[in-house]
Amino acid sequence: MPPKKKGAKTAAQEPEKAEPSPSPVTAAVAPGSARSGGRRRGPPTSEPPVSPKQGGGGEPGSSEQPSKKRRKERLPVDGGTTSAAHAAVAAAAPPADAFAPPNGADALSPLSPPYEAGMGGGRRADDRLMEAVVKVFTVHSEPNFSLPWQRKRQYSSSGSGFVIEGRRLLTNAHCVDHHTQVKVKRRGSDTKYVARVLAIGVECDIALLTVEDESFWEGLEPVRFGGLPRLQDSVTVIGYPIGGDTMSVTSGVVSRIEVTGYAHGAAELLGIQVDAAINSGNSGGPAFNDRGECVGIAFQSLKNEDTENISYIIPTPVIEHFINDYERHGRYTGFPSLGIEWQKMESPVLRQALGMQPKQRGVLIRRIEPTSPVSEVLSKGDIVLSFDGVDIGSDGTVPFRSGERISFTYLISQKYTGDEARLRILHEGAVKEVSVRLRSPRRLIPVHINNAPPSYYILGGLVFTPVTVPLLRSEYGKEFDYEAPVKLLDKMLHAQAENVTQQAVHAQAENVTQQVVVLSQVLAADVNVGYEEIVNTQVLKVNGQAVNNLKDLLAAVAGSKEEYLSLDLEYNQLVILDKAAAQAATADILTQHCIPHDRSEDLRAEAAAAAAGEQPAAAAAGTKEEEEEQAGAAGMDVDVAGKEGGLPGSGAQPAE
Repeated sequence: MPPKKKGAKTAAQEPEKAEPSPSPVTAAVAPGSARSGGRRRGPPTSEPPVSPKQGGGGEPGSSEQPSKKRRKERLPVDGGTTSAAHAAVAAAAPPADAFAPPNGADALSPLSPPYEAGMGGGRRADDRLMEAVVKVFTVHSEPNFSLPWQRKRQYSSSGSGFVIEGRRLLTNAHCVDHHTQVKVKRRGSDTKYVARVLAIGVECDIALLTVEDESFWEGLEPVRFGGLPRLQDSVTVIGYPIGGDTMSVTSGVVSRIEVTGYAHGAAELLGIQVDAAINSGNSGGPAFNDRGECVGIAFQSLKNEDTENISYIIPTPVIEHFINDYERHGRYTGFPSLGIEWQKMESPVLRQALGMQPKQRGVLIRRIEPTSPVSEVLSKGDIVLSFDGVDIGSDGTVPFRSGERISFTYLISQKYTGDEARLRILHEGAVKEVSVRLRSPRRLIPVHINNAPPSYYILGGLVFTPVTVPLLRSEYGKEFDYEAPVKLLDKMLHAQAENVTQQAVHAQAENVTQQVVVLSQVLAADVNVGYEEIVNTQVLKVNGQAVNNLKDLLAAVAGSKEEYLSLDLEYNQLVILDKAAAQAATADILTQHCIPHDRSEDLRAEAAAAAAGEQPAAAAAGTKEEEEEQAGAAGMDVDVAGKEGGLPGSGAQPAE
């Protein structure tokens, strides 16, 4: 049956809410962009804030309860105390008389180096670590994807961040998502400084900030990054979680290191699981080892009735990749993808039937993205034996440190967009060496549109827009992966783009690949009588011309010489409008609904450029190489057979 929106509420009846937390659409789409930022200040809804005693689920300002089946963020739980963190690592501390605190000051923290000369009044060296941690205040203005010509009511949130070299700050991407203003405050200060966002890494959930005011940097020292910790190593997480306004310090140990789902960006990257408390507001705060080195960034936690104390930090290899990527290109280009879906080959019968030798191991290529560069050198049914000289196991893992193995996608994530990789493959029984170029992944239904406003086009009250995960979440709520139309969910999980437009892709997602364009709603008027109940149904053709993206739809309408416009929709639905009457009625419909334009700004800019005989600015700004390097919707290569739904990224939820 044709899709219907969940519930019968209208936009006026439905209270404005922040973008809900992602759902467990298994691997490929971690609809994880969830709510931005850390602790919410300023309720976007009329419901009372969640009581800290509730211990999680939902978020301040929302009355929704968590699903028992989902990974949820830790929200209103006390973040612990400094003394608790110190006690946890007391065993690693030097003898009590190792240092002599000056002027009768308190004993040293077990995490601290000795007192420093000139630090009168008993100031300890570990104060430098805490002073490097700042509180991040963000004002968000999210697009209203259900009404794409307007934005939701702005709201405020708070998170954490810390100082790195080059007078820069790191925090989480979800802390500054759709930001209109970002400010930071130092520990013990009453002054908030305006910060500027330099780069946002959606996949890795990291953002880079700076502050122009020189006084902010006085006395601040950047943190030092350490290497990848080992299991059972102690970690201390510092930040500003819910439960108070001052700094909180919690401690724990490293529980697990593996490739894990990043909820915000729908990617699968290296992650560290710890048992330290990471709650709402901790996001973006550093995690230190017992030598005072930063080994990660707090960003999400796993919470449901079956789990306890499962939190995640972004490890230094991912952080360094983000920073190096920005310094190389002057912008963030993303983590690359191989552009394949693969299957484990643990069955000896499968290996034998496909011509593998007894000692050969590898993974089977199930499908190749048609728009990926590897489609020119790889084929469905090929077996990938090694990546850059590292042999791949039958379960898709490679050796990782002593006695450990990790998914071979970790090797891909160490590369940069545009890099070359060497693959040894088994093709039709023969071993071959091939070289492939890596680029950022693209999805037919993107998880993010890089903080750009959504595109739309209105004709005769019919509202057309491309499908994105934020649109599905806006229309069907947190449980959109159960409530959205099956046809759209199938495309989100399994469909691949068949072509790529030859325009640059700096801001607008519609320039990246083909789109799934839907008739999202019908603004009732005399000209469209009988079509009022159609919602979120894909447009397949306009007057017999296939609709590849929203621009194709506009071109088909503008170029039609027929008296009627005939729209072929999914589910074999047919919509026919009188073209002249629809165009004449559009202005009155826009006025009635207080809509300023019949199309989004990006489409107006291209129309103006075309009328002037010029190339659109976005297209002129980029080269084909930049198009290949541009980060599209987040994601990584995944073991489709080994994960429910076969797509990357449904990790735990951001600890806002």
